[in-house]
Amino acid sequence: MSATPRPSTFWEIHSGLPREGPGDDLSTRMAYGMIEGLPRAPRILDIACGPGMQTLELARLSDGVITAIDNHGPFLDQLRRRARAADLDHLITPLKASMDALPFEPASFDLIWCEGAIYIAGFERGLGLWRPLLADGGFMAVTECCWLKPDPPEELRAFWTGYPGMMDIEANQAAIRRAGYAEVGHFVLPDTAWWDGYYGPMETRIGDLERRYAGNDAALAELADARIECDLRRRYPDWYGYVFFVMRKAG
Repeated sequence: MSATPRPSTFWEIHSGLPREGPGDDLSTRMAYGMIEGLPRAPRILDIACGPGMQTLELARLSDGVITAIDNHGPFLDQLRRRARAADLDHLITPLKASMDALPFEPASFDLIWCEGAIYIAGFERGLGLWRPLLADGGFMAVTECCWLKPDPPEELRAFWTGYPGMMDIEANQAAIRRAGYAEVGHFVLPDTAWWDGYYGPMETRIGDLERRYAGNDAALAELADARIECDLRRRYPDWYGYVFFVMRKAG
């Protein structure tokens, strides 16, 4: 995702999408399945939950109590509607809060989850900032966009300079150790996780907006910029990807 969205069309593009970043239920299940030793009904914090597709899947998987935070109220409203429709609202508490100032006591959670958003805090900074909220031996599971091959094409590197501190997998593994965790494992999200619930619906929305704003050069230019992100993914899927990192709080 671009870290510097244009505000004039950003919310028109993103409101009501199934997801607000690459991901899918299969990847959420795979990451959760790597975790052993959680309590029977774990206390889970889903940071930057967006519209909450992964929140619902976590509720199904864990039967735990989930606090889902985001700083954008409409996403939380969307999650509330989805949770009620899925009869999971008794397990999920949406809460408007910033990932930089979470209103929780130390050791409040057994598992912290964050799909597609830790880059906002910074990968290593976010891991360190949230670590005190985990109980001893608690788990963290996050996705982070990584370079998968060295020396990416210049147009790709230039676009992703807007993503703060994008590194390769090995550099992120080193950051995990420095932040006080032991890695449980990691895997690269499949290319379908970019398209089925995110870029595919986004491109449809962009097409609708292009028709709505026909003749508005400024809006069309912004929408053309939004298409670039999807186009780069289509052309260079082997060079970068979201990686699910699962880790445990070290002593």
